[in-house]
Amino acid sequence: MATVSDIGLSATINVLTAVAFLLLFAFLRLQPINDRVYFPKWYLRGMRDSPVSSGVAVQKVVNLNMRSYLKFLSWMPAALRMPEDELINHAGLDSAVYLRIYLTGLKIFVPITILASVVLFPVNWTNDTLESMKVVHSRIDRLSISNIPYGSKRFITHLVMAYAFTFWTCYVLLREYEIITTMRLRFLASEKRRPDQFTVLVRNIPPDPDESISELVEHFFLVNHPDHYLRHQVVYNANKLADLVDKKKKMRNWLDYYQLKYERNQSKRPTTKTGFLGCFGSEVDAIEYYKTEIEKIGKEEAAERKKIIKDPKSVVPAAFVSFRSRWGAAVCAQTQQTSNPTVWLTEWAPEPRDVYWNNLSIPFVSLTVRRLIIAVAFFFLNFFYIIPIAFVQSLASLEGIEKALPFLKPLIDIPSIKSFIQGFLPGIALKVFLILLPTILMFMSKFEGLISQSSLERRTAAKYYIFLFFNVFLGSIITGSALEQLKAYLHQSANEIPRTIGVAIPMRATFFITYVLVDGWTGIAGEILRLKALIFFHLKNFFLVKTEKDREEAMDPGSICFDSCEPRIQLYFLLGLVYAVVTPLLLPFILVFFGLAYVVYRHQIINVYNQQYESGAQFWPSVHGRIIVALIVSQLLLIGLLSTKGFEESTPVLLVLPVLTFWFYKYCKNRFEPAFVRNPLQEAMRKDTVERAREPTFDLKAYLTNAYLHPVFKSNEEEEKMSISEDIGMEEVIVPTKRQSRRTTPVQSKYEGSDTLSLPDTTTTVHHER
Repeated sequence: MATVSDIGLSATINVLTAVAFLLLFAFLRLQPINDRVYFPKWYLRGMRDSPVSSGVAVQKVVNLNMRSYLKFLSWMPAALRMPEDELINHAGLDSAVYLRIYLTGLKIFVPITILASVVLFPVNWTNDTLESMKVVHSRIDRLSISNIPYGSKRFITHLVMAYAFTFWTCYVLLREYEIITTMRLRFLASEKRRPDQFTVLVRNIPPDPDESISELVEHFFLVNHPDHYLRHQVVYNANKLADLVDKKKKMRNWLDYYQLKYERNQSKRPTTKTGFLGCFGSEVDAIEYYKTEIEKIGKEEAAERKKIIKDPKSVVPAAFVSFRSRWGAAVCAQTQQTSNPTVWLTEWAPEPRDVYWNNLSIPFVSLTVRRLIIAVAFFFLNFFYIIPIAFVQSLASLEGIEKALPFLKPLIDIPSIKSFIQGFLPGIALKVFLILLPTILMFMSKFEGLISQSSLERRTAAKYYIFLFFNVFLGSIITGSALEQLKAYLHQSANEIPRTIGVAIPMRATFFITYVLVDGWTGIAGEILRLKALIFFHLKNFFLVKTEKDREEAMDPGSICFDSCEPRIQLYFLLGLVYAVVTPLLLPFILVFFGLAYVVYRHQIINVYNQQYESGAQFWPSVHGRIIVALIVSQLLLIGLLSTKGFEESTPVLLVLPVLTFWFYKYCKNRFEPAFVRNPLQEAMRKDTVERAREPTFDLKAYLTNAYLHPVFKSNEEEEKMSISEDIGMEEVIVPTKRQSRRTTPVQSKYEGSDTLSLPDTTTTVHHER
């Protein structure tokens, strides 16, 4: 168990490491050669020029302006200076609301920390209960609830603090929900025209033996949404074509590289080998080789493109359907289309940048099976992951190391080494052990078949939080306390074990302190340093960059990584709320995390991250719900803890808290969550009316033509300007209506849309497009 000196050493190591990272970042960001690493967002927007391109040779690499080094910490006030409205315009609402999660943590825990320090520290410290008990403890534990005598009336203080902390947390959450809901509605109202505002995704389109998917979609919406239907785009299974396009792009980059190389030195034609990575096989002329490969892949691509267009099996029973107004799209997206609720399922289309195209080809009927498989797999992953975590916990303790590696005992007995192991090793061991987990969980979410990047990240974040809750939080408490108090358990009667556990659980705060120091302090400082991105950029720039486009791709600005970062924040909310009453010494460490992370991520969002999509802060209800879960867990844990401390009469009083908290959650859900899952028809109509008045001649149909076309059918290259729309019918096409049931069904007389309905003959002439 970590002692005061162990925690002090760990804090010193992590503070020095964090400060070293921040100072190193302050120095590296001033060097011209690193400008693209620390300010890539501005380069991608064309608002910053590389300082490497001018000046003498040394100045292209090293900043020789000594005055700039005197302001090496200027990035901190600069990161805080940008107003929130300007930040939303600059980085989007998702980024601004993500920062508000850290701000919410500060608003919750600053008053709680002050109140706990003033009230709970003296109440806990002025006892000697732990001295009289045969349990392993340190001086830190004297500040916890474990040091209160059995059945003492002092527990009333903790009960009152639990109420105070709950009411304050709920008040902050209510205010934040109100603010963020207002921000979202204002953002949607003021946002410029976007394709997803006019488009819905239709899935599980029922098969028809007489009509293609495209014809079926067109006829269905002409009949059921005659005044608002504009056009549609069927979904193709183009995954194989996407692989060919990606392969051709890589070949073209190599061709550009060798052509530039030959232009610089025309005395010798460049050569390459045809084997793996250009290192094996026969040696050939590089330019001719890549031209031949590009031509061969181009033929395969053309054949695959033609196959996709002509083969009905390449069309997935889903389509993006666009409407003439936001109001029409909102009505369609938020209503049931037929009496059979399992077909013609409609939902708001993701933003075009947000679509995860690979999953659109998954049959809708298989999604339930896939989710069942992942649910079972995730359960077993959660269940069995506790075994290696317990193993790591045992090895990260003095007893575990001495047992596994007995020859190290003389070294471990050295006080400084002992303090390092107790105060630093457990946190870093757990951190390392969780590195690959987000990647595994993201793969599982993709297998489930979610169709947008934002939904993939939200689903992965939910899985990651569940995993952290059961394996890191509960697992560390149960396995850690059992290992440390094993001797006490073996030498006491069975009815004393629950009491010992009640004493031991609060004392696991020392482990979480070490974890916060490693992950929350050093980890955040490492985030701004971007050491991995820095190394990879210079390696790519030196060995692989062939064109200016390659240099842009080598910058790798990254994004917020909501799927891994948000659950980590929620773990700190959980730890803070659980230990606020139990062991309040943990709170100052969590406060430092929230403060440092807010400044660091504000800087990264302004200068580095290039968010790939905008969901309009749809993740906030999940964030709010997980904080509520943390609050209820803290209340239930306190109820159980006090019942083992001889204060059972507090149980009825404390049971009111989770009931009130759940009622508060339901109130917020009913009051605010609809703004995050539905679009008000009133707002949609208002915006449509304003736009028609301002831009009466705007061609919405042209604007939406290729908005939801698979990216592999879009090309900026001269020889591939033809889009799939041109291939498959922008012109007028005769669409036969072969189904007998449709011969007496009213449909619009023209695809462009007239207000009159006509009874078609056996065939109907429409302007057919996908």
